[in-house]
Amino acid sequence: MRRISKLTRVAVGVASLGLVATACGGTSSDSGDSDSSDRGVAIAYDVGGKGDQSFNDAAFAGLTKAKDEFGYKTADIEPTEGETNADKEQRLASLAKQGYNPVIGVGFAYAPALKAVASKYPDTTFGIVDSVVEGKNVASLVFAEEQASYLAGVAAAKATKSDVVGFVGGVDIPLIHKFEAGYKQGVEDTKPGVEVLSQYLTQTAEEGGFASPDKGKAAAEGQIEKKADVLYAAAGLSGQGVIEAAAKAKVWAIGVDSDQYKHAALAPYKNYILTSALKDVGGAVYALSKSVQDGKPLTGTKTFDLKVNGVGLSESNPEFAKVAGLKEAVDKAKQGIDDGSIKVKTE
Repeated sequence: MRRISKLTRVAVGVASLGLVATACGGTSSDSGDSDSSDRGVAIAYDVGGKGDQSFNDAAFAGLTKAKDEFGYKTADIEPTEGETNADKEQRLASLAKQGYNPVIGVGFAYAPALKAVASKYPDTTFGIVDSVVEGKNVASLVFAEEQASYLAGVAAAKATKSDVVGFVGGVDIPLIHKFEAGYKQGVEDTKPGVEVLSQYLTQTAEEGGFASPDKGKAAAEGQIEKKADVLYAAAGLSGQGVIEAAAKAKVWAIGVDSDQYKHAALAPYKNYILTSALKDVGGAVYALSKSVQDGKPLTGTKTFDLKVNGVGLSESNPEFAKVAGLKEAVDKAKQGIDDGSIKVKTE
């Protein structure tokens, strides 16, 4: 696996301390009439937008940290329903033209648009989360999701009483396959014989796989009927439906990307969120922002893995410590991934 640069290690280490995603709804933009030199990071959200309690909210947390620390203006822009790549290109170009730097597309869907726009604004640093785009002024921020998911699988195997657990993926694409592969391997390595039920909500993002809590809830209810008592969702906003269904049935849910136990909007269900597979999107957004602020913009592919705390597993729920052997098993798995004795699959 590619190793992360020294600068990124430092920035992510700082960002990971106390960075908690804040759940907010609506669109926020700090534009105003100031000179463009006062403008810093701008992010363009993925499907689901701000308020998903997960992926996009984590990016917003990174933007907020950069804004508070560096005292500049920021912008965060919502996607529109049924938008095209041309719409995304216009959004990114507008942010660059206004003087925001860096400009970050949150999600793989921005790859074609970002590739088209970056070369037209060579003095602006662009970032993309969850995809690799080549360019002299582009930083591709990717994660070892399979490692965090492996730890989630360890947790599921330790917590299950029925020996049936579930996985709900938002969209049937290679990125989400990484979550599924790591989860299944973690379950199998920890407790062979446990059945993993897998379901994808849609084949494409346009069908709402990442933005439909009702679809997530229906999938979870189906798995619960088949005796699954631990459910892990890698489905963005749709994961809220999975968590709701799990809480209603009084079985465990495992959150994703952010520490979903701590999100206010999910407070009614928090007692049933055993843990969350963490992905420090906020730390990556902050790291890129800091590098630009320091005059040494990150470029190329930057991989955020367990070694640099780019991914991990939350332990916020007090019940986590009460599941027999869970913490010890997770700590052992972390050590194995870190020293290379555990090789986590991505397919």
